[in-house]
Amino acid sequence: MVTDTPLCIDARDLSFAYAKGPPVLDIPELTIRSGERVFLYGPSGSGKTTLLGLIAGVLNPPPGTLSVLGHDIGALSSAARDSFRASHIGYVFQMFNLIPYLNVRDNIALPVRINSERKKRLTGRLDEEVASAASHLGIEQLLDEKVTRLSVGQQQRVAAARAILGSPELIIADEPTSSLDANRRHAFLDLLFANVADAGSTLLFVSHDLGLADQFDRSLSLPELNRAGE
Repeated sequence: MVTDTPLCIDARDLSFAYAKGPPVLDIPELTIRSGERVFLYGPSGSGKTTLLGLIAGVLNPPPGTLSVLGHDIGALSSAARDSFRASHIGYVFQMFNLIPYLNVRDNIALPVRINSERKKRLTGRLDEEVASAASHLGIEQLLDEKVTRLSVGQQQRVAAARAILGSPELIIADEPTSSLDANRRHAFLDLLFANVADAGSTLLFVSHDLGLADQFDRSLSLPELNRAGE
């Protein structure tokens, strides 16, 4: 990675605690350059999902400095963070966050339908892009099914297809392969890496499976970054 590449994520003296509890995160410095594929690991409870929520603007900004794609997340209102995330970030949530009353096709297409910036980045027609993403993940036969009728692994693939549609500049993936078998895991990573490369996106990928780490540009250990866990 060229050192003069712009920073996608720049966090300094980042700390966070829930309510009046002890600090979950206390990170002196975290930088990820645009276009990097970064693997983040750590045991359960080490704050991985909390860190992703802060970067994506899902959680209220804490003390410290947090810049994402050149935007000061702490300076944005809740509504502005929601708009920023919809336009620029694809997020594979650990709990999927699918819309239960929509079918698979409409769940995948939703971010592009509600956000003009994501729609502009499509290379083909929306229905074609949805079908292609679904096919790569082996769920093309489920496009008209309600997501509530799918298995956990199938729902996970729907969430992944939704996150990469429209080539967002930053893709955040929270344990996205945990419910996939080896073949689907390989297909998912191939699709994810291809989309990242085509769009020049940055990828922040969280997993406990260290066997995947060597497929990324760089690996980060959250316990080593986080003074709150010392």
